[in-house]
Amino acid sequence: MIRARFLIAALLLGGTSPIAVAGQQTAAGAAAPAADPRLKALYDAEWAFREREFARLPGSQRGEATGSDHLPSVTPAAQQRRAAYWSDMLAKVDAIPVEGLSNEDRMNHAVFRTWLWQEINNIEYRTYEAPFNSDTFFWTGLNPRSPFARADDYQRYLGRMRDIPRYFDEQIANMRAGLKRGYTVPRVSIENRDKTIEPFTAAGASNPFHKAFDAMPATIPAARRQALRAEAEAVIRDSVAPAYTRLLRFMREEYMPGARTTIDAYSLPNGRAFYQDRIREFTTLDLTADQIHAIGLKEVARIDADMQATMKEAGFQGSFPEFLNFLRTDPQFYARSPKELLSLSAYVVKKMDGKLKDNFETLPRYRFTILPVPDELAPIYTSGRGGLDSCLMNTYALPSRPLYSIPALTLHECNPGHSFQAAVALEAPLRPPFRQETYFSGYGEGWGLYTEWLGKELGIYEGPYEEFGRQTFEMWRAARLVVDTGIHTRGWTRQQAIDYFAKHTALAPLDIANEVDRYIAWPAQALAYKLGELSMRRMRAKAEAELGDRFDPAPFHSAILDMGSVPLPTFEDQMERFIAAEKASARAAN
Repeated sequence: MIRARFLIAALLLGGTSPIAVAGQQTAAGAAAPAADPRLKALYDAEWAFREREFARLPGSQRGEATGSDHLPSVTPAAQQRRAAYWSDMLAKVDAIPVEGLSNEDRMNHAVFRTWLWQEINNIEYRTYEAPFNSDTFFWTGLNPRSPFARADDYQRYLGRMRDIPRYFDEQIANMRAGLKRGYTVPRVSIENRDKTIEPFTAAGASNPFHKAFDAMPATIPAARRQALRAEAEAVIRDSVAPAYTRLLRFMREEYMPGARTTIDAYSLPNGRAFYQDRIREFTTLDLTADQIHAIGLKEVARIDADMQATMKEAGFQGSFPEFLNFLRTDPQFYARSPKELLSLSAYVVKKMDGKLKDNFETLPRYRFTILPVPDELAPIYTSGRGGLDSCLMNTYALPSRPLYSIPALTLHECNPGHSFQAAVALEAPLRPPFRQETYFSGYGEGWGLYTEWLGKELGIYEGPYEEFGRQTFEMWRAARLVVDTGIHTRGWTRQQAIDYFAKHTALAPLDIANEVDRYIAWPAQALAYKLGELSMRRMRAKAEAELGDRFDPAPFHSAILDMGSVPLPTFEDQMERFIAAEKASARAAN
């Protein structure tokens, strides 16, 4: 497309993004205000502070080995130091008149201010006293998924490994404080999570920290590789394994027996306000739990009708519950090996690759890989999770991983979902580092769900079963609105939540149990997905209606992705600007 080539050329020549261009003119055609140097000075200063506080190498970018030679401090004193700094920063940000900012700086302001509020709010509730949930842990992810490229990266990695005992001691002290005031992860949602610690207690080569040293690149001289491996063996034996052993003992002897038996957020200290603030954090919207519950019920009813229609299209003659049982139990729907599941995911990625050029103006250079979820996490992990470097697919318990769901899962997590989205954000032009690093669930997960729907538009799903898999995923996210608010504000039991999912989706029992435990342990996080998707679908429908035959999905997608992760109100404002600019362009062309 001529327009696409022009925009890409503008980006390469140092221009701003299309969405920024859309907002750079006033109604009278005059240039918008210049970027406010006060705002830039604030977010630049805060970024330097953040790099120091979280043990990052100055000036490092995502996708590189960004860790320093130590881990961050998580003591209460460190938390309060950050809160004081960010509170002062927030006051200074609020003193800048938004109406005097350019469109790009309005986005910077909204992202920066929202992020600051979230960080301050979490410290005020002392959420660091429960520093994990049912599938995301502070003790995992400290070892890389793939080897490092340079010897210096390994040397810094060894430094972080040596720092693990101190880091774990601080986390344990925080968790003990949480135990004393009744602020813990619910007991039921952490059953068997202690097993994820066990592999790291090994003192020898089987320890997951050793893997990065097993495949060191040949560009590192052989003598240096041997020395690094020898150093790693000593650090694992003397520091890493003993620290994990102490953590495992604490979890089994103190934390898990003392964790609260209630499952709702309302039972926590100041629980009602806490849950409302979690809604605001994860969705970036000012909605109440009752409003979200009602949206969920409406969406469940709509998607249920779609699923019934697809069941009839598949030619199934029985009832809907019988159809769900058929999908959960018939061997034709399940992989016989991990490779079969991973291969289907890779096929879907390549099939979507063939559609990208017609639906996206800019394709990122950064590549991701598809990997199985690590063995130490797989039993309690979600079906998949995508990121910049890799897209993880869970190959544990294959009879619980239906193949008809893999296409939707792959689009969401890998391409053009989270892995693609993260690469676009990394390579986006003219964006401050804090914008590259900030992630809002409503925007990010909304995009993931939107790409599942986009797969239907682009013909990715093959046959009624894969379409039903997509609908099951859509129902899963709609049901979350009902279940999460039901658990945390309406007294639902864990079994009620499990039964609700079993009734409305074809998810496997293991997936359902893991997901419900996730919602119990991570209040309101699951609400962001469907609400974000509804926002994106609403803006797509508006763009199609107002632009008519001139609607082009490629610039529409650029408008979404080029702005990066933003709060949902900011997203909708920017999309309104995009639609207005496209209409103005159409009028000028005529």
